[in-house]
Amino acid sequence: MTVMTRISHRVGSIAPSATLAVDATAKALRAAGRDVIGFGAGEPDFPTPDHVVAAAEKACSDPKMHRYTPAAGLPELREAVADKTRRDSGLDVPASAVIITNGGKQAVYQAFATLLDPGDEVLLPAPYWTTYPESIRLAGGVPVDVVTTPQQGYRVTVEQLEAARTPRTKVLLFCSPSNPTGAVHTPEEVRAIGRWAAEAGLWVIADEIYEHLVYGDARFASLPVEVPEIADRCIVVNGVAKTYAMTGWRVGWLIGPADVVKAATNLQSHATSNVSNVAQAAALAAVTGPLDAVVQMRYAFDRRRLTMHRMLSNTPGVVCPLPDGAFYCYASVAGVLGRTLRGKTPATSAELATLILEEAGVAIVPGEAFGTPGYARLSYALGDEDLVTGVQRLSDLLAEAH
Repeated sequence: MTVMTRISHRVGSIAPSATLAVDATAKALRAAGRDVIGFGAGEPDFPTPDHVVAAAEKACSDPKMHRYTPAAGLPELREAVADKTRRDSGLDVPASAVIITNGGKQAVYQAFATLLDPGDEVLLPAPYWTTYPESIRLAGGVPVDVVTTPQQGYRVTVEQLEAARTPRTKVLLFCSPSNPTGAVHTPEEVRAIGRWAAEAGLWVIADEIYEHLVYGDARFASLPVEVPEIADRCIVVNGVAKTYAMTGWRVGWLIGPADVVKAATNLQSHATSNVSNVAQAAALAAVTGPLDAVVQMRYAFDRRRLTMHRMLSNTPGVVCPLPDGAFYCYASVAGVLGRTLRGKTPATSAELATLILEEAGVAIVPGEAFGTPGYARLSYALGDEDLVTGVQRLSDLLAEAH
C-alpha cells in the first residue's frame, strides 16, 4: 500500500521567512517583558501618511468598494501606477501593462510562476532577499546563486553572471537598491548587465521596491529604461510598502509585456481575485500624492545608516561596507565565528545570532537567510535611540570574544 505524505514536497520544502521569524521572536520576547531591540524587520518605522489613511476610510463607506473588482486591479490605480512609473523611473508603459498584486511578494511569485518551467534556471545574485529562492522553487525553477562580496560592494558583475550562465538559464533576478545589502548599481553597471542579458536572450525580473531610498552620490537606475532593448523581456515589480510606509496594506504591482500580464492576471484571478479595494484606494492616494513622506524618511534613514555603519565598523570582528540604498547594513561577522563568547563558541552566523539575542537582547537576521553564511543583516528602520543602544549592546558583547 502506497503511503502518501500529508504535506506536498513542493510546499513542505519551503523555508519560513527568516526576517519575519526574527521580527516575530523579538516582538514575542518584548510582550513577555524582555528588553529586546529588533533589527530584523524590513519596514519603515514611520506611520502611513494621513491623506492615504483618509482615502482608505472614505473607501470603506463607498458601496462599490464592497464588491468584486477586476482581478488585475482598479483601472484608476493601474493608470496611476503607470503614471507614477513614468514620473519616477522614466519607464513609459500603458495601464494595461500593470497588474495590482497583494504586496510585492505576490508580484515576485507571479513573475516567476509565469515565466518558469520545471528545471529553468534563475541567476540570483547573493546576498539575496530571503523570498526569492523560495518563489523560484515553488514555480519549479532552480535558483543559481552568484555570490558577491563586501570588497566589490555586493554589486554583481557581468563576468560573474556569464560564468554562472548555462543552457538552462532563463531569468536574471536584479534588485538595486538591494535588500539585504543596500548596494546600488551605478547606471553604467545597470546598462552593462542589461545589455549582457539582452544579448544572451534572457528575461530579467527587476525589483525596484527601494527606488526612492538612495543616499549620497548613489542614483537609482531602472534597467529597462537604461536598456530599452530588454523591455520586451523584462518584468518590473514594485509596491507602496517602502516608499509610503505601507508594509501592512499589502499593495504591490507587476509591470510587463502583454502576454506576461495576461497570463499573470489569469493566475491571480484563481489565486486571490482582486486586491482589497480599500487598500487599493489607499495606494491610489499614495501614488498620486506628494513624495513628502519618503523625503522625510530618507533624511532619517541617511542619518541612521551613517551612525550604524560607524558603530559596526568600530566593532571587533565585524566588516561592513557603507550601504548606498534601502535601509539595511549587511556585515561580515566571520571575524567573530569560532571564538569563545560567554562560554559558547558559535561556528555559524545563525548560532551567533541566537547567542546575541540571548545575551544582549538584540535581534539580527543571520546571513544563512540571504544565501551567505557568516554575515548578518541589521535594519536601521528604527528609532535613533534604540539603534544606538542596540548596536552598542552588540558591540560590547562581541568585544568579549576571545
